[in-house]
Amino acid sequence: MDDPLAERRFLDVWSRHEISDRDRRLVLVGLLVAQGLEEELEIQLDAALRTGDLTPGELRAVVALVVHYAGAARGARLDRQAEDLIERTARG
Repeated sequence: MDDPLAERRFLDVWSRHEISDRDRRLVLVGLLVAQGLEEELEIQLDAALRTGDLTPGELRAVVALVVHYAGAARGARLDRQAEDLIERTARG
């Protein structure tokens, strides 16, 4: 980040102890899907898989929930993103 204030806010949000990183990431995924921010969503999904915040099975369950509530079009895009990331992560 080039903006020191934005970086400090980011660190503050992610260092709070009231909720886990996993829960933060789940909320963030929902917000990014709702806003249609696919590039940022891919970054978060990749991080969730690589850090172990979400397992492939949990990610698929999130996709199923999003399809139901955010609509088929956004859910289908999320499903493709998730499956591609799961496959890439499995390959190493």
